[in-house]
Amino acid sequence: MSDVSITVYTREDCHLCEEAIETIEQVADDEGVAIALDLVDVDEDTDLREEYGERVPYVFVDESPAFKYHVNERELREKLQQLA
Repeated sequence: MSDVSITVYTREDCHLCEEAIETIEQVADDEGVAIALDLVDVDEDTDLREEYGERVPYVFVDESPAFKYHVNERELREKLQQLA
């Protein structure tokens, strides 16, 4: 089975982003699910900065929008269990 793809749109010095990433890593570890975590800094791309602005973190799980600002642990567990 391949790793579950998780993309986090983030930016430097974003405490909500750091919390989201920690939650994702902890939940994946707790569930024993291998993830492929891709961190995308929206400030490095003009189009992404325009699209997401201050709306980070924005999290995609398996290429589908999943969370904005905060990652809900219960919902993430459910998503990972379905995809694992």
